Amino acid sequence: MDLKLKDKLFIVCGATGGFGKSTALALTGEGAKVIAVARRPEKLEELKAASGENLEIVATDLTEPSSVKLIEKMIGGRVPDGVLINAGGPPALPFAETIIDDWDRAYRQVLRWKIELTAALLPMFRKNRYGRFLYIESASVRQPLENMILSTSFRLAVTGFVKALSLEAAESGITFNIIAPGYHHTSAMDRIISKMSRDKGISADEALKQVESRIPMKKLGDPDKLSSLALWLLSPSSEYVTGQVFTIDGGLVKNTL
Repeated sequence: MDLKLKDKLFIVCGATGGFGKSTALALTGEGAKVIAVARRPEKLEELKAASGENLEIVATDLTEPSSVKLIEKMIGGRVPDGVLINAGGPPALPFAETIIDDWDRAYRQVLRWKIELTAALLPMFRKNRYGRFLYIESASVRQPLENMILSTSFRLAVTGFVKALSLEAAESGITFNIIAPGYHHTSAMDRIISKMSRDKGISADEALKQVESRIPMKKLGDPDKLSSLALWLLSPSSEYVTGQVFTIDGGLVKNTL
């Protein structure tokens, strides 16, 4: 299926790992041009070597206000066709182990920078009467997950923000959607397993087996498979889909809504 992505320009945040890396590679594989954003220059250079000339890199911490200016500078006079808004989240903690500073940091990690980047890109998309905003959040917006209170609280705020924006921009040719992954083979999953291993005094392998036992499919997800949905949602083919949350979780979430 031709998704008509060739020569289109996309920004991919959190591009050197997990869902971001998988999506960046999938986009360049379809002939799209990608501005890859992440913190570590060496990892970005590795990604560029694997992607070829269709990938440009921006090394910055997305939680810092200066990151938006760097991205705008890289865009120059071009208008992106879409953006994958994605980055790592706060530590896995129950409420009793958090302090107020954890909440302040989680706000900056999960919510604030996404609003700032969206605000910077939206006028460009409006001028073009076209654009795809796609946010990678978590299945916890559908059903709370163990030790994820910081992530869940602010990702729910992102979900409300995205839904409200989708209504405001519904006639403009711009779509806003969310992919909400469950447990996948990512660095975020590694942090959850480490926390579980320490708390329960068990090995990492045993902790992983316990997590997999809760999933109806009895296995973790593959970020490369999830990227196929991301590509469709970033493509012109998804023009009639907006304000939606797509939960990819192996059946973990029991909510029927």
